[in-house]
Amino acid sequence: MAELKTQANDGDVDAFLAGVEDPARRADALAVCTLLADVTGEPAVMWGSAIVGFGHRTMHYADGRELDWLVIGFSPRKANTTIYLSGGIESYGDLLARLGKHSTGKGCLYLKRLSDVDLDVLRAVLERSVKSAGGPAT
Repeated sequence: MAELKTQANDGDVDAFLAGVEDPARRADALAVCTLLADVTGEPAVMWGSAIVGFGHRTMHYADGRELDWLVIGFSPRKANTTIYLSGGIESYGDLLARLGKHSTGKGCLYLKRLSDVDLDVLRAVLERSVKSAGGPAT
């Protein structure tokens, strides 16, 4: 089986975030990074070349495979900030209905701007994700 490209590494999180070209997207990335560090109590770690992750867990699949993965993380993409949540996105429906402007994927939350969302509701989403992944939630 091929080795997963997205693994924790010793990349410089601060340099990565400082390299986000758009000033507004950079400010949002720094704010999300601070929020996730607060929610998890874990330091930010680079996963691959473009994901900032917090915590570590081993995911177990029905076929016996295991995958080392982050508890929660994000990536400041060009179009939006992508937050990688645990569990299916449907388990956040009650909170997402109150979050504000966002879109979703299978396990991802996409935010165009932090100013478009309720930060207290976002924090609740992040805390639920961390708890569902087996990590500590504040």
